[in-house]
Amino acid sequence: MRMANDPRWYVVQAQQNCETRAAQNLQCQSYEIYLPRYLRLRRHARKVEFIAKPLFPRYLFVAIDMATQRWRAIQSTQGVSRLVCNGDDPAVVPDGVVSALKKREDDRGFVRLDARRAFVPGDKVRVLTGAFMDNTGLFNGMADHDRVSILLDMLGRKVRVLLDANMVVIA
Repeated sequence: MRMANDPRWYVVQAQQNCETRAAQNLQCQSYEIYLPRYLRLRRHARKVEFIAKPLFPRYLFVAIDMATQRWRAIQSTQGVSRLVCNGDDPAVVPDGVVSALKKREDDRGFVRLDARRAFVPGDKVRVLTGAFMDNTGLFNGMADHDRVSILLDMLGRKVRVLLDANMVVIA
């Protein structure tokens, strides 16, 4: 049961690429924050590495005790665009949302994402982005850990194309 002056979670919208700065500045003001992050694979210049990315770009959670904390100060915090509100009052995050996210964290504090559904050879897929955007083809197989091989119908024949796995979905 929730006590009258228990802090509740609210959502803060950060400025573009300033989630970490907003979180640090809010912590300096004695707010409890939660910035869920995950590890994303990045390929750049022949280098493959995992980088920490916000699970919800531009958004983080802040715990506020409305009875004792001045929540309007959040609006003028460096790195913060605004506190998400319903009318004039901050919008409360439903109970259990933040705790459910925290339960999905690994031992380093990163949220584990569900593995995407594996494609089966012959599945009809659609390309989401890039030069082949909105084209459909057939899943041919996995090229490596993060790339898929699909067959696109181009110029009257099937052409094998390698794409990042996150660029295609079941059609």
